[in-house]
Amino acid sequence: MRRDVDFFESLELDLVYMARRLREALRLEKVLTEAGIDYLVETGTYVGGLLIKRDLTGAFFYVAPADFKRAREILLRNRYKPYEPE
Repeated sequence: MRRDVDFFESLELDLVYMARRLREALRLEKVLTEAGIDYLVETGTYVGGLLIKRDLTGAFFYVAPADFKRAREILLRNRYKPYEPE
């Protein structure tokens, strides 16, 4: 279920996915909610483009460390590619 930052108190949340489009973010919210996973969504910028680099806005999905592994499994099962740190 979508939560605000106060729900997680002082937990260090893990980034599990970054949606580049609103439609994609809304579908993922539905998937995580149906799975019973508490998550936080924040907007942020990322660099995109092949020839011309530019700042774009995306939706960043965070989960508590205890839910991280299960959230990744749910993402993979639903054909989402979980965030991989570089």
